[in-house]
Amino acid sequence: MSDIVFEFLNRYSSLVVTTHDNVDADGIGAEKVFLEFARSLGKQIRIINSSPVPDSYRFMDRENAIECWEEARDKLPEDAAMVILDTADEYNIGKLKEFIPRTAEVMVIDHHEPNKFSKLKGYIDQTASSTCEMMVELVLKAGIKLSPETAVAAYAGIVYDSGFFAYSKTTIRTFRAALALIEAGVKPYEIYRELNENANSSSLLLQKAVLSTLEIHNKGRVAVQMLRRDDLLTSGASYETAESFVNIPLKCKEIVVSVLVKENKEGNIRCSLRSKGGVNVSKIAQGLGGGGHVSAAGFKSSLSIDDTLGVVLEKISEELEKA
Repeated sequence: MSDIVFEFLNRYSSLVVTTHDNVDADGIGAEKVFLEFARSLGKQIRIINSSPVPDSYRFMDRENAIECWEEARDKLPEDAAMVILDTADEYNIGKLKEFIPRTAEVMVIDHHEPNKFSKLKGYIDQTASSTCEMMVELVLKAGIKLSPETAVAAYAGIVYDSGFFAYSKTTIRTFRAALALIEAGVKPYEIYRELNENANSSSLLLQKAVLSTLEIHNKGRVAVQMLRRDDLLTSGASYETAESFVNIPLKCKEIVVSVLVKENKEGNIRCSLRSKGGVNVSKIAQGLGGGGHVSAAGFKSSLSIDDTLGVVLEKISEELEKA
């Protein structure tokens, strides 16, 4: 099925590449690999995201190849095709959705469960641990050797989305891709340090505030945490810092689902869901306008932070009853 990517590239010489809003390591890593992949084939390519690269992921783009929509929107080629990485949902790419009507064609490369409401098509492999894993397989198939910097970005994406090779989608494919990247110069301990040991004291204060909201529901099976706008302002931490907080309650053996409802500085609400596999949180997220994996998903909400929590807890209760 990956042949459709090569066929797509044969049709176009100018490309715009993007990923989902609230970008993470897998999205950035996949973009960096695709950039080098397309350049090796002589393509004109630009990476443009809806929002800037978060500080915690800047080590993945030291050449500053990733542009922001607000600065790039008026300088885009009219004949470019578009590649969307790490999401198959056009409603999940933020302001880049404005560019879709101007493109010659759109292709997605993704490993999430497809959103049934999306019309986008492409190379989707739900068995892959990450989009970076898929991209590394593509460049290996093409006989392309990645630069050390791009290998770092790809490895960071793989370990981020595989939970450092602990999540259920980790397979021999994942390790083969990782091995190829280590052979290209990646030092795993350096990536671990960048992703897990590079926070500042403000992130600890934010974690303290969020953990203080912890509640247990559904007879001890569901953990809930809240991140309010005031917590960000008081701690001085960035919104992206809190992304991993949703995983903390899963360390408890009784907890099967973890929920983190987050409010950013602009007052926008987003909910992150994690499970140990018994509850399909992707199904819950899709029903609320989002998506993801069986065990890791999320959605945006137009409701208040408290009302969002009420809705998602109701959906989780329904799924627990079915299970």
